[in-house]
Amino acid sequence: MTWRRLGQFALALLGLILLYQLWMLGWIVYWQWNNPSMTAFMSEQQARLESETGEAVLQHQWVAYEAISPQLKRALVASEDAKFLEHEGFDWEGIQAAWEKNLAKGRIVAGGSTISQQLAKNLFLSSQRTPWRKGQEAVVTVMLEAVMDKRRIFEIYLNVIEWGDGIFGAEAAARHYFRTSAARLSAPQAARLAAMVPNPRYYDHHPNDRRLARKAAIIVRRMAYADVPR
Repeated sequence: MTWRRLGQFALALLGLILLYQLWMLGWIVYWQWNNPSMTAFMSEQQARLESETGEAVLQHQWVAYEAISPQLKRALVASEDAKFLEHEGFDWEGIQAAWEKNLAKGRIVAGGSTISQQLAKNLFLSSQRTPWRKGQEAVVTVMLEAVMDKRRIFEIYLNVIEWGDGIFGAEAAARHYFRTSAARLSAPQAARLAAMVPNPRYYDHHPNDRRLARKAAIIVRRMAYADVPR
């Protein structure tokens, strides 16, 4: 292949990558005023369930930001991203702390991802941990923070994150685990749901794991200090 052909191929590839970024940006602008009915992560999990069981009906019901308990909002910020209102998508101190912790343990035990980064992954990307995915996650995070305010980012996050096997969003989680609505979640219930977020499918099938109770107790103590979008 000549250098000219290589250059043409590189330009074509660059053009496709740019078009893909613009496609994602278009969806983010659309979701500023419209609610996502499905995300990439939901589609991936639906396909997984169908391959394992032959059928897959996801539990998911969108509810407005005002219809979600303030307790759950504080619990998630306290657990997942204490600086959510302060940063512009990335908590650099948290990323560094997670890196050092992973190095000390010799394996990945902490992620350091912000709520914005988690939403970027859920909306567009797969669960696979690859350098490409992390790079694309960073690009989408910048887009989300540029287009949406913190309240809208958090509203979408609350409605699409995974909370168990085929369970997505605060309303479905509240009804599945506590037989109540997202609006009526108590502080202990909210803390327990927040504690599940890093490994929701495991805790869905192992609700009596002592680590879940310990994490929930820590989150309850931190909730009073969590600042959430109004």
